[in-house]
Amino acid sequence: MASILVFGATGVAGKYIIDALVARKSSFSRLGIFTSQNTVDKKAELIQRLKSEGIHVHVGHVGKEEDVLAAYQDYDTVVNAAGRNAILSQIDLLRLAEQTQNIKRFFPSEYGTDIEYSPASANEKPHQLKLKVRAYIKEHVKRVQYTYVVTGPYAEMALSRMPPAIEAAGSFDVHGKKAILLGSGDEPVSYTTMPDLGSLVVAALLHPEEARDRALKVNSFTATGHQVLAEFEKQTGGKWIVSYTSLDELKEMETEAWEKGEPFATVFTLRRIWTEGGTLYKGRDNGVIEYRDTEALATLVRRIIRTQTGEHAEGKM
Repeated sequence: MASILVFGATGVAGKYIIDALVARKSSFSRLGIFTSQNTVDKKAELIQRLKSEGIHVHVGHVGKEEDVLAAYQDYDTVVNAAGRNAILSQIDLLRLAEQTQNIKRFFPSEYGTDIEYSPASANEKPHQLKLKVRAYIKEHVKRVQYTYVVTGPYAEMALSRMPPAIEAAGSFDVHGKKAILLGSGDEPVSYTTMPDLGSLVVAALLHPEEARDRALKVNSFTATGHQVLAEFEKQTGGKWIVSYTSLDELKEMETEAWEKGEPFATVFTLRRIWTEGGTLYKGRDNGVIEYRDTEALATLVRRIIRTQTGEHAEGKM
């Protein structure tokens, strides 16, 4: 059985990966996380809960080789769930993994839009750091196996209410019963729910040969803006107020946001990519890792409604 060490375990994606690992912990010989002292101090309750679930907690600095190598000693597989601001830290983690004979597999932090979807992908600003990690793997990683888990947009975030500054990039407001759809509203997008993200990573871990040295393109469901809107209207009762942001308008806002150095510029770029069809891969790989029981659109919308109305959201830590 594999032994798994997770970096970024308390972050947005990492929490769901850890939940899914705990649910299948009998399938693994050892589960652990690498985290900072600051996280241990700030998230003491969460860390204690993980320990009570049998998760080994390794405290150190991701930039210190001795800390990382000490943690690597007890594992054969690394799963990274770093956020965008820490993507490049994976290069050193990969370098050390390549030097450490017991580390056999590495899952880099992908969990989003396919960064090599088309020739144009190489020029997309949000993809650059992940592309550097892939380039490093291609050139320098020879012994350690890799798996890129490409999920497409996180459904809970993509189909929720956006702050005023970015709501024109698509928004679903349960309280106001208002939606802003992108394009014509008929463009399909493939989404992955956060619980499915965790379960898909675990499924890939349990199918090492099928997932070896490749990008796994997986998702929960595909839906158009109008289909999502119809589900919200069905579950909330009654028609919503609907407006649209055309693809051209979205591109204009994207350009302006980057020119001004806005921190949310990435949101406009990613949503433009989705609207242009950048999540519609030739096929999905759920079957390759034998994971077919994905959440449906209706389940996701129900959870978003509960979150926006202040009820407890299912599947969250």
